[in-house]
Amino acid sequence: MLRALTVILSFASLFFFHSAFAGSDGFSAIRCGADDVAKALIGKKMSNERIVVLEKRHEDLGLKDLGASEISDRLSCISWLICGSEFMLLQDNSTVRDVIKVPTHSKKSPQFIGTCEINGKETKAIVVAILDTETESGAPTLPAKVAWKIDEKKAKFVSLPTEGLRCPRSGIITLDDGL
Repeated sequence: MLRALTVILSFASLFFFHSAFAGSDGFSAIRCGADDVAKALIGKKMSNERIVVLEKRHEDLGLKDLGASEISDRLSCISWLICGSEFMLLQDNSTVRDVIKVPTHSKKSPQFIGTCEINGKETKAIVVAILDTETESGAPTLPAKVAWKIDEKKAKFVSLPTEGLRCPRSGIITLDDGL
């Protein structure tokens, strides 16, 4: 009788443990229109589930995977459409370390990730920027409208002045390539 009770309690505790954590991920704390999305995500562990499973579970957020870039062995930039806006998460393995709300980008103002030049000298840090194709059509490098560098040691996005900042077209990640 004691053995049967132990087995039943073991299964019951496993069921409750699984129920408490199943479907839990960094997106679970977000409510459209009610929260600061970045604040809700920072420090959260992200699920390693298939994208379609995450998107389905968070249909209420309009969650959509917009792509990712590997920054280093441990850091990745992952873009998500959340509540109608694009957010870029800087993840250290599965933990969100920082988040930026990405300004609207398009063919005329494409999004960029890579190294750039500041006043003719190459940056060592990876830069995330929205570029300006209208001022210099056909130029091999483009000026940035807004930019952040990735501080790999602190796992943070750091605002970067755009004066003298030029980035190559090869790092454009906007779907239409900004051409």
